[in-house]
Amino acid sequence: MVHQLSEAVTNHRAWLTHLFDVGVASCHPRTVLPPLLPRDAPRGKNIVLGAGKAAAAMAAATSDTLAGDTVGLVVTRYGHAEKTQTGSIEVIEARHPVPDDQSIVAARRMLDLAATATADDRIVFVFSGGGSALLCAPIAGVTPEQKQTVTRHLLYSGANIAEINLVRKHLSTIKGGGLAVCGGDADMHTFVISDVVGDDPADVASGPSIGIDRDVDAAQAVLERYAPPHLAELTTAMHAHETASPKPHPVTVVATAHQALAAIANEASANGWQSIIVDDDIEGDATLVGREHAALARRYRKSARRTALISGGELTVKVNNPSGRGGPNLEYLTSLAIALNAEHGIEAIACDSDGLDGSEDNAGGYISPSTLPRARAAGVDPKQTLAKNNTYELLSATGDLIITGPTQTNVNDIRVILVDPQTA
Repeated sequence: MVHQLSEAVTNHRAWLTHLFDVGVASCHPRTVLPPLLPRDAPRGKNIVLGAGKAAAAMAAATSDTLAGDTVGLVVTRYGHAEKTQTGSIEVIEARHPVPDDQSIVAARRMLDLAATATADDRIVFVFSGGGSALLCAPIAGVTPEQKQTVTRHLLYSGANIAEINLVRKHLSTIKGGGLAVCGGDADMHTFVISDVVGDDPADVASGPSIGIDRDVDAAQAVLERYAPPHLAELTTAMHAHETASPKPHPVTVVATAHQALAAIANEASANGWQSIIVDDDIEGDATLVGREHAALARRYRKSARRTALISGGELTVKVNNPSGRGGPNLEYLTSLAIALNAEHGIEAIACDSDGLDGSEDNAGGYISPSTLPRARAAGVDPKQTLAKNNTYELLSATGDLIITGPTQTNVNDIRVILVDPQTA
């Protein structure tokens, strides 16, 4: 069915923003989680434990749905629990992407709460992207300060998220199934909103309820490749650490990037656009992918059909300037705009589905054929801002930042390029 669009979404920028909103809404916990939760009450109580940028909203949906007495604790990023009513499930806020003292408090309290579970209780684990930083419980021989340092270094090094989380799991007593081990014989269920390429639930929030096959050699190789020598010494503690495996239990992935992209494609198709999902798991350097997508858009520009090129995944940024401002979505857009060189008929949006691109206040941004001329008119050199990781300055100068605030879900980046020959 073709949706009736208001006048506010008839121009391309508003239409792109509308499509992003459609994708986010399709993966919000209140939409995806309630139908999948257990409906019966346990003999004892429900214990809800979780972490991630969507954790507060997942706790709210869980609290409203579960039958029987319910207690619990979840941890989310600062600002991601605002106005969220979670009943008897407590919410702690902590720092992301580098853990802080609240991350340590949350982890310790969660491990203690899991340990109180009996065979009559049900533990409901709810995890989403961002949980790795929000739970910090280092193994013996590793200090919280070392965990913070290695996390910060890996984030700036160009390591991908799978490599970073591999190290995190091996340096933690709560990740890689450690939390579920404390739950003993309780009935357990895990529900995951995935922000990882491939949607392996063990990789989301570094899998606190899901056991892993330990591979210390692989984690050591990541440290040796990206970290300075004093951090590579952490491998001694990793080799000494012993861990148990949690008991098997149902694990359900309730929302993915593909789900969001499919909702966007359906919405665009219903309104006369040829919708093409380029890929839902694109990784790699944001600047390089921006150039590649510019070439792709140019190919579709030769067609007479209005086309929406839709993609997801998690791009990375090689940080050349630690004081620069701008995350991977803005790097992608700036690179895309430079490669397109103000070509008519092509506009794009790129935003993180959690509402925050990197460490700034924006979800992402928008570009059009007028972006580069407007930037230069404002005294901003696009190529220089890209080289200095300062793309926030460019999109701020042109008024093309997209600011949504926390969305309370997280299925990674959402990118849409509109190719409309009719605007040429």
